Amino acid sequence: MVAENTMEIRRKRLSFQCWHRGTKEADILLGRFADTHLATLSEAELDQLEELLWQNDIDLYNWITKKAPWPANVANDLTAALSKFCAEGGHR
Repeated sequence: MVAENTMEIRRKRLSFQCWHRGTKEADILLGRFADTHLATLSEAELDQLEELLWQNDIDLYNWITKKAPWPANVANDLTAALSKFCAEGGHR
């Protein structure tokens, strides 16, 4: 029960962080991805998302929209899913 509550709090915190990035573009891309996928992400994927949120909004926008390749230090299955989600119109 405690672990369940901890994960719920963590997901709520990550949702807030995804929707309050600083740029409207990043808010939309990350926030809608979070709304759609956050409830089903594994603990490892939540770790990856937290790490991703430390990145600069301009870089994130360029990586997510494939204007620039994901750097090796953040490229993983989660970032691929994020780019795919946005390419398929999930950000609209």
